[in-house]
Amino acid sequence: MTKPMTRPPAQSRSYYAPSGGHPPQTDLLTDRAVFTQAYAIIPKGVMCDIVTSFLPFWDDTRLWVLSRPMSGFAETFSQYIMEVAPGGGSDKPELDVKAEGVLFVVEGELTLTLAGKTHTMTSGGYAFIPPASTWSVRNHGSGPVRFHWIRKAYEGVDGLGAPDALVLNENDIAPSPMPGTDGRWATTRFVDPADLRHDMHVTIVTFQPGAVIPFAETHVMEHGLYVLEGKAVYRLNQDWVEVEAGDYMWLRAFCPQACYAGGPGPFRYLLYKDVNRHAKLRP
Repeated sequence: MTKPMTRPPAQSRSYYAPSGGHPPQTDLLTDRAVFTQAYAIIPKGVMCDIVTSFLPFWDDTRLWVLSRPMSGFAETFSQYIMEVAPGGGSDKPELDVKAEGVLFVVEGELTLTLAGKTHTMTSGGYAFIPPASTWSVRNHGSGPVRFHWIRKAYEGVDGLGAPDALVLNENDIAPSPMPGTDGRWATTRFVDPADLRHDMHVTIVTFQPGAVIPFAETHVMEHGLYVLEGKAVYRLNQDWVEVEAGDYMWLRAFCPQACYAGGPGPFRYLLYKDVNRHAKLRP
């Protein structure tokens, strides 16, 4: 299996993470949240204390649920932003033995024990957790750790085993430029696209200021897009919407999409999509 391209440690990256709280009573109800038949926008301003959730067997932890399978919308995955206080974590994090997962750290330091090995994950840290894995997470630091947790029911294929566990960091991987863009549009890939054991990809897409997706992508993959850095104008279905660091876009299959990166710095987002499997023909 081809490994991701590596490079020397790069400059520090920016990763937006919510911190909760509530807006003051003097604020007007003017925000950018929207839910349509084709897409949803969950802006950073609505990720307040009141919309957090809790999970069994997680200590000193709360989470924002960004997406979950919904009939008639996006059906393949869920995505959370986890917030673990110092000393918190879980020795029994995943209750579904058929679920695979990806963790991506945006703030703080997370101790991950996976298949008997312990890893210290910092900002930019990525972990792929195969189904039926034995794993745990703890926050041994002095401040909260915040990370994305993307979950999917793994679709096995006869003759292909499940993918291997991976623990990597974005800063050690060279982005792959989109052909014909002079590097203005690039993707950081944590797994080999040719490895068909994987039925989902979680990548980081980077646009330099002024870079564009110059056509309306229309395809079968469902998407979760969390903006890590920067701002852009995004085309979703028939609408142009402004998005910035901390916003989340949730797209059902075949929702047309394009974007224009607004600057002054790079526009970067964490991207989920389902891949490499036949479309289901029956429930």
